[in-house]
Formats: sequence, C-alpha cells, structure tokens
Amino acid sequence: MVDFFEHVDAAAAGRLDQIYADHAWFKDPFNEVRGIEPIRRIFGHMFIQVEQPRFAVIEAMQQGSQAFLTWDFTFRMKRFDTRSTQTIRGASHLRFAADGRVEMHRDYWDAAEELYEKLPFVGALMRWLKRQAG
Repeated sequence: MVDFFEHVDAAAAGRLDQIYADHAWFKDPFNEVRGIEPIRRIFGHMFIQVEQPRFAVIEAMQQGSQAFLTWDFTFRMKRFDTRSTQTIRGASHLRFAADGRVEMHRDYWDAAEELYEKLPFVGALMRWLKRQAG
C-alpha cells in the first residue's frame, strides 16, 4: 500500500482491483462509497481536480490485518489561480481481507484547516470563523 500510494498516477485507477477487494469500503471527508467502481471514480476525479498529486507516507504501522499510515498529500489546484503547491496532512486506517487486498480504507484529515483555509475568498472566511471559535 505504501508503494501504491507513493507512486499513484492516473493509470492507477485501472489497477485498483489488485489493491482493493471487490466489496471494499472507502471513506474520506468528501466521500463514502463501497465497491471498486466508485473507488475508481474517486481516484480518477483526483486527477481531474489537481495537478501533480503526490502522497509521501511519513509513517506506517501494521498489526494483524490492519494498518495505519500518516501521509502528506501535495498537489496544485487546477481550478484556482494559485499555482502554489498545497499540502494536506492526513492519515489512513486500512483493514485487509484474507487475500491481502484492502477491504476498508478510512482517511482522516481536517478539510477546513488543510483545504478550505487555503482557498481564495473561502479561506478568509474560514480563518475568521476559526478565530471567533477560539
């Protein structure tokens, strides 16, 4: 999985059946799906939305049929004028089926801090809200 994440590319969607079980469940701050085809669409959508996506796995721990990865995801947003590289710091909890493929993939990251605060216009509002709540 570490190798898959760190070398993910647009062609990765075609190889997902080697990585994920047919009944795999995937959840992140924006999606919750079950099955290879919906997971394939999420990976494909990533390459439509961002340029130069790259995962760098910082730590990986495995115990039995479960693993936990911490990672940095760097990218450039295609939609906005900013050409600067953005970084999202997050973690993935994985559970593996008997055949070694992923049957559960849950991503944890703070969409407000890691994404919304960095966007034009929305970012200023999010930072203001954060100050008010603090």
